[in-house]
Amino acid sequence: MMETRPWLKQYDKGVPHTLQPYPQRTLLDVVGDSALRRPHHPVLLFKGAQLSYRDLEQLTNAFGQALVSLGVQKGDRVALLMPNCPQMVIAQLGAWKAGAIVAPMNPLYTERELEHGLNECGAETAVVLTPFYPKVKALQPRSQLQRIIATNIKEYLPPLQRILFTLLMEKKEGHRVALQAGDLWFADLIRQHSEGPGPGVPVGSNDPALLIFTGGTTGTPKAALARHRSLLMTGMQLRAWSLSVLEEWHDVFLLLMPMFHLYGNVGVFALGLVCHSPLALVPNPSDLNDVLDTIRKVRPAFLPGVPTLFTALLEHPGVKSGKVDFSSIKLCISGAAPLMAETKERFERLTGGRILEGYALTESMMAAVLTPVNGTHKVRSVGLPLPDVKVRIVDAETGQNDLAPHEIGEILLHAPQLMEGYWQRPDETVEMLRVSPMSDPSGVGEGERWLYTGDLGYLDEDGHLFIVDRKKQLIKPSGFQVWPREVEEVIAAHPAVAEVGVAGVPDKRQGEAVKAWVVLCEGQEATVDEIRAYCREHLAAYKVPRSVEFRKSLPKSAVGKVLRRALVEGELTSQGQPEGQASRSESKPEEARESVGQPFEPVSV
Repeated sequence: MMETRPWLKQYDKGVPHTLQPYPQRTLLDVVGDSALRRPHHPVLLFKGAQLSYRDLEQLTNAFGQALVSLGVQKGDRVALLMPNCPQMVIAQLGAWKAGAIVAPMNPLYTERELEHGLNECGAETAVVLTPFYPKVKALQPRSQLQRIIATNIKEYLPPLQRILFTLLMEKKEGHRVALQAGDLWFADLIRQHSEGPGPGVPVGSNDPALLIFTGGTTGTPKAALARHRSLLMTGMQLRAWSLSVLEEWHDVFLLLMPMFHLYGNVGVFALGLVCHSPLALVPNPSDLNDVLDTIRKVRPAFLPGVPTLFTALLEHPGVKSGKVDFSSIKLCISGAAPLMAETKERFERLTGGRILEGYALTESMMAAVLTPVNGTHKVRSVGLPLPDVKVRIVDAETGQNDLAPHEIGEILLHAPQLMEGYWQRPDETVEMLRVSPMSDPSGVGEGERWLYTGDLGYLDEDGHLFIVDRKKQLIKPSGFQVWPREVEEVIAAHPAVAEVGVAGVPDKRQGEAVKAWVVLCEGQEATVDEIRAYCREHLAAYKVPRSVEFRKSLPKSAVGKVLRRALVEGELTSQGQPEGQASRSESKPEEARESVGQPFEPVSV
């Protein structure tokens, strides 16, 4: 990597090379300023209801004061187990005002997974949506939980919807619960402290703010810690990158990525606050009818998602029949998994907007690489490092020696907002974050912290980053090297294919063989021979899948990412082999902690 950082020359006009010095502020300061400037401006949109900045300030002051009155102290962890709804936002900001560290968790975790998460971060307080209250209550004796606060999804619905929900769905969907002695209602706490001035706890940019769970390099769920300054930095970087097309205060952001995932909590939520943009909350992104209904009502300009979401929208009958108007959409970001070129082209043609592909890790706290908004998009590239983000490619075996353009090695990231480390796991932190001992001609500064991503890729001569695959997902049939993503790109371009996953499976002849799991588009047909013949037209013979399995669906993480490890484990189980032999297809850090299944499905409203 040259000292001049070649990607800077590829930036869109008006995007600064640096945002230094960053202000010593927090997202709480940003919300407070917005409430002073435009108190009645909408900040949250939910099922036809809306909250203004003044409403949000009052509600978060009340909840913060309630937590302090219950004994929550600065640095305590507050777990949040909710989908995207107003209570999630109020609880997060309110807990910050109390000086607490917020730990959002996937409420669809099994009881075992949830027990591990709560004990990993040492949460003493949990705010939980009512359908998940019994599960949290059952594991309370095996955790450090002292306080459980429950909230009902209907509390912030418009009046008519609230009545209909109470009559028709509340009991049937498991939202009606009776709290046990000592537990508290979220709404009661808000009412009891609504007249107070707020908790008055000093919260600074260097204070710890957020614990987001990730599997790291081992697959064991760990909590990555971010300070308040990191969240603001990320929001500012993303704002600088997208401001040429997004209008502050006016353009609506669709927040359907779960806030228990870094993409939703920082990549969308923090960006929306920094841009003063109304955030339309979607509790269940797999409910495509609700997603489309929300798009019709709020007319979003910004739609962040994952490839499976964009594919599903394209295949929805209402979209295919032209009954949905996407003309309001100016910008989309696709992250968390590779975006197939065909999906990008079709969605951009449908909306007239632009899809940016991005790359970041939970550990990077959304220190991201993104394709340019207006500039050149190179096919299969995930783009350029954002302002103040740097990328190196080093030898994958040694973790040292910067490689020349187009040479494949391990991707390293540096940025001012990288995670502080894994919560109370110093040994694992040292494996991921390493400090440069001295400056050198490659542009590495003395004392810089570099994140070793475990991903393989290369930079071209212009500084565009290309992801090849995970180090541990490399398939080696008969000693050759096959990158699953390359095979997936080819199969996804077949007109009958809706989704595909590719991984290596044990094979007596080759040692390891390429296998593809394929979901066909509705109404389409294809045979194994047809898929393999199509691959032979575009791939070397050793890359062509030795076997193809058709399925109705593929296992996915909570954000819609196809889980290759789950596919391999299923294959090993069917062959009667131990699951441990799937280690070569270990999932990416953020995959390892997600439950197998469809994207988040806890709430129907």
